[in-house]
Amino acid sequence: MFSTRFQRLVVISGHAKIRMIERCISDEILLEVIDLGEVRYKDGFHLWAFKEYPERQDNLLCAVLVLENCVVVKTVMHHFALL
Repeated sequence: MFSTRFQRLVVISGHAKIRMIERCISDEILLEVIDLGEVRYKDGFHLWAFKEYPERQDNLLCAVLVLENCVVVKTVMHHFALL
C-alpha cells in the first residue's frame, strides 16, 4: 500500500491489522482515511488521520500514524471523537 499524501509506503502494525478486522475496516478504507481524511499532528512525526463515513454507524474512523521512512499505522479506531 502506498500513500499519495505522504509519498511513502504504508506499513500496518499487527495490532492495527487485528483492530481493522474487529472494526470491519478494509485496506481501501484505511488508505482513504490516510490520504483523504483530516489530520491532526501531535508533533512532527506522530499524527491522527480521521474521516467520517456517514453510511457507517460508528462515527469517525481514525488511524494513528507515525511518519518515518514509511507511514506506520499503529492502530485504527472507530467512535473517534475530537477533543
